[in-house]
Amino acid sequence: MSEVRLTVEPRTEFGKGAARRTRRAGKIPAVLYGHGSDPRHLSLPGLEFARVVREHGQNAVITLEVENSTELALTKTVVIHPLRNYIEHVDLLVVKRGEKISVDVPVVVTGTPAASTLVNQDVDTITVEVEALHIPEQIEVSIEGAEAGTQILASQVTLPAGATLVTDGEHLIVAVNEAPTEASLEGGEGDEPAAEEPAAE
Repeated sequence: MSEVRLTVEPRTEFGKGAARRTRRAGKIPAVLYGHGSDPRHLSLPGLEFARVVREHGQNAVITLEVENSTELALTKTVVIHPLRNYIEHVDLLVVKRGEKISVDVPVVVTGTPAASTLVNQDVDTITVEVEALHIPEQIEVSIEGAEAGTQILASQVTLPAGATLVTDGEHLIVAVNEAPTEASLEGGEGDEPAAEEPAAE
């Protein structure tokens, strides 16, 4: 992941009203915390930060330039408005170069399984420990040619160099099952016996 730099501003007003004013100014309220330091309230440039998330994912590591100093930070949480689809708030975690951190990385299933199968992806992310400046944007799991009955566990996923699995190795990631036939689907209809009508008194 390439390094990204953003110029940010300290935030001195707090509360919902202040947050709305920040967003109206085209900026995003954020909190920077970690490494034993007091939380710092910041305003991020809205368009620039949205571009970072779009191009580098929600695990983006950013060099923040604030008040003549710099901080290296991991994008920990991005809160998006459920209806209007804009970024409401961001939590940032201070990290150090060379430090290993635990992050949730998206799992992307690739390839085409054998004919007459159905693919069930059990989880969307797995947790790995990795150096802060080498967080993968995604981890691919190939099911190319996989037959019915194939199960891929977390321990079987190929991780990038330097990454260590944190998710339980026995956790199911992807299962390839036999697709139901048209006959079995039709046979499943009407199997439940009809409830008996109570006898008239």
